Amino acid sequence: MPSNLINAVLLPIDMQKAFDDPFWPRRWNDAVDAKGLLLLDTWRAARMPVIHVRHDSVEPGSTLAPDRPGNAFRDGFGPQGDEPLVTKSVNSAFIGTDLDQRLRRLGATTVVVFGISTDMCVSTTVRMGANLGYRMVLAEDACDCFDLPDGRGGTIPAETIHAAHVATLGFEFAEVVTTRELVQSLAGTGAAAA
Repeated sequence: MPSNLINAVLLPIDMQKAFDDPFWPRRWNDAVDAKGLLLLDTWRAARMPVIHVRHDSVEPGSTLAPDRPGNAFRDGFGPQGDEPLVTKSVNSAFIGTDLDQRLRRLGATTVVVFGISTDMCVSTTVRMGANLGYRMVLAEDACDCFDLPDGRGGTIPAETIHAAHVATLGFEFAEVVTTRELVQSLAGTGAAAA
């Protein structure tokens, strides 16, 4: 369980409708939306900062392009009130954006991350955040990823890809926790309603 969420910012990554498009391979985590919404609700109840990340693809024909319906946030996600939005066109939310400056202006020392997909934009952002000196916390059960080809005619199941990336991130780059642990930790500080 995370011991200290003081000066922590919640960073939902690429919670967008495109990932329901048949273009994308099978995902494994049917609970990703429910877990992510619980984190958002808990964070907002605690009056703690949220910075949203959206992928605005520059690749021709991408389901994540700004002019495509899939670019939109999944139901219930996206900024509320004055919550800021960072848009990116590569895997890391720190590249070509002002995310680092926003976090430093907030005095953030901890960044709590969830989103889609574990092995791509979530992992790249967590790794870079750790390299920049932030304490990164990964809400692993509020992440999702896809089955991927293994390069030899087979498929690596999404569950396996998720587990391997979570293990790597936890070994060197982040504290790995569950949504429940984060919610309990916030409730325990008195910052959020029990």
